[in-house]
Amino acid sequence: MSIRILITGGTFDKEYDMINGKLDFEETHVPEMLKLGRCTVDCEVRTLMMVDSLEMTENDRELILHNCKSVPEERILITHGTDTMGITAAYLAQAKLDKTIVITGAMIPYKFGSSDGFFNLGSALAFLQTLPHGVYVAMNGRYYSWDNVRKNKKTGYFEELK
Repeated sequence: MSIRILITGGTFDKEYDMINGKLDFEETHVPEMLKLGRCTVDCEVRTLMMVDSLEMTENDRELILHNCKSVPEERILITHGTDTMGITAAYLAQAKLDKTIVITGAMIPYKFGSSDGFFNLGSALAFLQTLPHGVYVAMNGRYYSWDNVRKNKKTGYFEELK
């Protein structure tokens, strides 16, 4: 079973820029995370963009959808910023692809050392291998259907709507 990992940025891949004093992007940390996690799953990683999800555009979502449609893998993991994960999940779900797509991210950048990203990446990979076709969000050790999830901005956790 081969898995395609599509990178879009988000807190997952942010780093602290000491010169400008802000969080910014350099390159994805996913290959390093897979290596450190001793992952033996056959994964192909492709960076589509490195953006904060609040800055993600309709064109960016179209690029994500185009890649989901065009890659040969039936199982796709997308790293994404947490603020608009649900919007992208709904956008992809409308396409009704015959694939399993799991979107995950992090509340704390991987490079900070205490990130939830490492755990979320591993959970998302496991869920991706077992869930039926559809679009899901995987955060905090749980998975959610695309139409039954939200980020609770008071607690910083994802939760079911119903």
